[in-house]
Amino acid sequence: MFYEPIGECMSFQISSEQIGDVAILQCHGRLVRGEAIFTLREAVTAFPDARILVLDLTGVQTMDGGGLGMLTMLHRWTRDHGTALKLVNPNAFIRELLQRTHLVCVFDISSVDDVVE
Repeated sequence: MFYEPIGECMSFQISSEQIGDVAILQCHGRLVRGEAIFTLREAVTAFPDARILVLDLTGVQTMDGGGLGMLTMLHRWTRDHGTALKLVNPNAFIRELLQRTHLVCVFDISSVDDVVE
């Protein structure tokens, strides 16, 4: 797979690939308040015509309230644009954060194997 780097800051990087109407964003680093969340916003909004947008969180080590807020805002943005947002492979900390904030019922969260099927 070839991923094109589309956003980068000191602690957070995103690579992207689009296959038809599916955009895959591979995220790496710390999704925390500051430049990282704006990098994520720019990356997601760069695909307004995607039918499915997959955020691969495999490489995300941690997330704070700013990252959580940005994910929530992007969920609404994708919904308003008719795009399905899928979160893939969040680590145990991020999954617990989503559970404690009751956002597991808002987001479509899965493993890579689930998305491929």
